[in-house]
Amino acid sequence: MSAAKSSAAIRYTTLRLAIFIGCFVLVGTLVQVGVLPKGLGDSNFVWVILLALVVSAPLSFILLRKQRDAMSEQIVGKVDQAKARLEANRSQEDGAVQ
Repeated sequence: MSAAKSSAAIRYTTLRLAIFIGCFVLVGTLVQVGVLPKGLGDSNFVWVILLALVVSAPLSFILLRKQRDAMSEQIVGKVDQAKARLEANRSQEDGAVQ
């Protein structure tokens, strides 16, 4: 069960990185071909990274909705379990004191 919890986060992160890399390659190609303007001076690499981030963010938001929801459900479950353990420990301490 723990492997399933971490796999949703790993899957989301991997897909998010893949979308960014795809956008980076696409934007880099478009800049080299001349479709998109090159950065000023030596800032071409930074320009391509910024454009790739701007393009990949909304794509990831739309395309990875299912993975993000699955990951958030698993995180909420883990937080609920931690809260239940904390409450159980608190009640044991309260019982020992009285």
